[in-house]
Amino acid sequence: MNKKGFGLDIGATSLKLVWLDKQIAGFLLKAALISPIPSKGMLSESPLDEEEMAQTLRKAADTAGVNTKKVNIALPENQVYTKVLEMPVLSDREVASAIYWEAEQYIPVPLTNIKLVWNVLKRPEKPGPEEKMQVLMVGAPSMLINKYQKIISMAGLEINSMETEILATLRSLVLDENFPTSLVVNIGAISTSFAIVRHGIMVFTYSMSVGGAAINRAIATDFNLSPQQAEEYKRVYGVSGKNLGGQIGKSTEPILNAILTEIRKSIAYYGQKYKDDNAIRQIILSGGTAKLPGIEIFFASNSGIETAIANPWKILSSQQIPREILQNSSDYPIAVGLAMRDYE
Repeated sequence: MNKKGFGLDIGATSLKLVWLDKQIAGFLLKAALISPIPSKGMLSESPLDEEEMAQTLRKAADTAGVNTKKVNIALPENQVYTKVLEMPVLSDREVASAIYWEAEQYIPVPLTNIKLVWNVLKRPEKPGPEEKMQVLMVGAPSMLINKYQKIISMAGLEINSMETEILATLRSLVLDENFPTSLVVNIGAISTSFAIVRHGIMVFTYSMSVGGAAINRAIATDFNLSPQQAEEYKRVYGVSGKNLGGQIGKSTEPILNAILTEIRKSIAYYGQKYKDDNAIRQIILSGGTAKLPGIEIFFASNSGIETAIANPWKILSSQQIPREILQNSSDYPIAVGLAMRDYE
């Protein structure tokens, strides 16, 4: 039985599945697909809804032809607590003791209801008196974990690992410590996550409850469209103020400006914390909303920083990728990162 899991990114409106194999020259893509999910997603408590969701997951795995039941999944960023901590240089045992005190400062719910995990991102080998270590702390509600375990099991699958969306995203995009200092912005349907990467290591992360669905609602309201029509308008006309008399731009602008505000705050935070010449060199946009025509121009022109659309397929060895998959590259970073996890 294959013990390597495939990656399954269960979003608010769709799932993304990626199955990889590791070769000497790089990864080989064995399967990738995007599929809609039931409207109530993973959150409904109804047994009928849970069964419908499980069947959707089972069908996706069957359609992709994966020959393993092992799966790596990501928990939604807006439902977990993620923090990069700076701590004195400690041993793992000392971190394990200190992490609960740190968690009480940042997690606003009783820790008895939280599954808490941590990972040392960087520990200086020869620390000076002022040097710190970076520790990633993640807290996930036990009820959320139990829900995912239940539905995945109902689908006939077995969870190999759970992590957060932003961690999986960075695994697929940040390939080594020489990666340029970057701000990665993952715009999902209902939330947007930000992560700053310095010397290949995440030094900051944050999530806000605004995403592509808010753009759809604004377009649907302004143009009196159904949600499906609004999604089509968004993908065709993008964020340009010139389309349809400028109205599409007016509809999308408030949501994009909200994201832009957080981008500027993140850049300002980084500049205040790291007063050196290692400035943020690029913004990388991932998620379905990153496919909006003109979105990278909007953020580049308003932030003054080069902006690009995420391409997680750089991890692959020389391989012809179907055009449909390439066109949807920004949808896949989470699923690709999850599929890579067992090969670390």
